[in-house]
Amino acid sequence: MHENAPVLQASPRAKVGSRYAKRFRDSGKLPAVVYGHGQEPLSITLDSKDTLTHIHKGEKVYTMKIEGEKKDQTVLLKEVQFDYLGTRVIHADFARVDLTERVRTRVHVNLVGDAVGLKTVGAVLIHPVSEIEIECMVKELPEHIDVDISALEVDGEIRAGEIKLPSSSMRLITDAKASVAHIMIQKEEVVAPTAEAGAATAAAGAEPVVLTAKKPAEGEAAAKPADKGGDKKK
Repeated sequence: MHENAPVLQASPRAKVGSRYAKRFRDSGKLPAVVYGHGQEPLSITLDSKDTLTHIHKGEKVYTMKIEGEKKDQTVLLKEVQFDYLGTRVIHADFARVDLTERVRTRVHVNLVGDAVGLKTVGAVLIHPVSEIEIECMVKELPEHIDVDISALEVDGEIRAGEIKLPSSSMRLITDAKASVAHIMIQKEEVVAPTAEAGAATAAAGAEPVVLTAKKPAEGEAAAKPADKGGDKKK
């Protein structure tokens, strides 16, 4: 499966650290590290454009040609690091492997087909788990796994344990009960009014109360307003 793995051209780098890594990235290089198989970790640089093209395609296994080394390395992409925005890959880790070696890695899950349940008004497809972790030989490692959801109905669900792996020698590591695809009816939420909103509404709808002056009792003279200036002498 990986005889035609993408080839990455790598150059060792003696200078490490964030300052030098930034300089490499500015010059079109991707800082990376290769480790494993009892050898010392090696800091390298790769062509950023070429490497990221393969990474974004989901490639996991590569043939790496390291400048100064006669033997090519088979490597497995183990981890990528992103910038603070989470949009740009700024570093990658690769592990040396043999094609017959068993490894654990994450594989992307593609949902294929038109689910019958989505024809129902208000139905939505939920895809909680987009990757599953498996254990397999490097040479059997798939780029992705397709899951057919055509027969999935409303309230239907596909769990990780129901996914048919491409090879019988593969083993699922992800929790078998993890939900991979689920169709449900999206319900409109009704927000209950708060106490403050209810009071405001009641106040707005109430009729105003008119306060009138007290009428004098029968036989009493009406009270005259006090003269602000006090009694005046004649």
